[in-house]
Amino acid sequence: MLFNTELLHGKTSQGYASGEILPPVSQVSAFRYESMEELEKVFAHKKMGYAYSRIGNPTIASFEQRIKELEGGAGAICCSSGMSAVTAALLAVCESGDEIIAGSGLYGGTIGLFHDLEKLGIHTVFAHDLSAENVKSLINEKTKVVFGELISNPALKVLDVTEMAAVAHEAGIPLFVDSTSATPYIAKPLSLGADVVIHSTSKYLNGGGNSIGGVIVDGGKFKWNTEKHKALAEFKKYGPMAFSVRLRTDIWENLGGCMAPFNAFLTYIGTDTLGLRMERICHNADRLAHALAELDGIEVNYLTLDSHPCHEYVENELNGFGGGILSFRAGSKERAFKIIDSLKYAVIASNIGDLRTLVIHPASTLYIQTNKEEMELAGVYEDTVRVSVGIEDADDLIADFTEAVKSADQ
Repeated sequence: MLFNTELLHGKTSQGYASGEILPPVSQVSAFRYESMEELEKVFAHKKMGYAYSRIGNPTIASFEQRIKELEGGAGAICCSSGMSAVTAALLAVCESGDEIIAGSGLYGGTIGLFHDLEKLGIHTVFAHDLSAENVKSLINEKTKVVFGELISNPALKVLDVTEMAAVAHEAGIPLFVDSTSATPYIAKPLSLGADVVIHSTSKYLNGGGNSIGGVIVDGGKFKWNTEKHKALAEFKKYGPMAFSVRLRTDIWENLGGCMAPFNAFLTYIGTDTLGLRMERICHNADRLAHALAELDGIEVNYLTLDSHPCHEYVENELNGFGGGILSFRAGSKERAFKIIDSLKYAVIASNIGDLRTLVIHPASTLYIQTNKEEMELAGVYEDTVRVSVGIEDADDLIADFTEAVKSADQ
């Protein structure tokens, strides 16, 4: 089956107890058992079942199975948010004294998380560029994971997953990839060599802007050396699934960052149209980027532009698409604000991946607690405008942005 057919007719769209075409919503806290012996077996993982929705719920499990299927993984775990997913995934493999190598052009919230991890004794080394040469020079005996965004937001740097996986694996280190901006429609990092994929499901997977969530997908192929990754020592007997088992039964369960059942249901519905939405969004973003590039005083950043330094990855890693995010520099913060305020269709909001086109000035919002150097490495300047392109008619979006730029200069 191809992508859209698999969404509607794959394994995870079938098999509900009463013949439902969607997973039923189990909006409950706990589950009834007829005997204490049965419940004991569930808690001891000797019998399949659900006990408490913080540690397992059938609606959430249906969504986890869907994302696992789409990404080609061995297991998936849903979290309360994208940041919760990143936090749980990293804490599952890192202890105090360990190091993370990460790309510099990351989402502001992720940069903030890495600073918080410093207080727990987990140090992050930021690579100006996640290239093989750079990362090799940074790896040492303390390094436990390499972390990068497949398409960084809003810098739009593309991670060469195959190259980076090879470098990490040579050193016995897993590669974790945040693929929120790409989605499995544009790229499947596990098939390119990544070991773990993370999504903020609040974005493109959901699509409707109606629920917060995150998901971690384990490829289940990395050969964990528990002498090196001591955080997984107790789970050695699970072999390549040690990460997933520790994550679900230990760090994730204890942190309590579970997804709400109704959010899982809403996002499951959202993924039904993921392929259709991404195709339209990428088409619109491409057209808008090329139109903006023709305007005076506007410097556009989008992957399908010939001038973009990562343009080559569009065909060889991103399935021919440039994604749904573009940014442009307006020349000054004042002009950026005027353009944003003049838009009729784009909604001023701090999210991406919505059906609607969203626009924001990241320097004064998403990166307000980030220093100037970190901002610029992330592709954010005082005059940067970030656009998350929606599914509106492209001609209307082009006209709207063109008029807004003209009105800002009057």
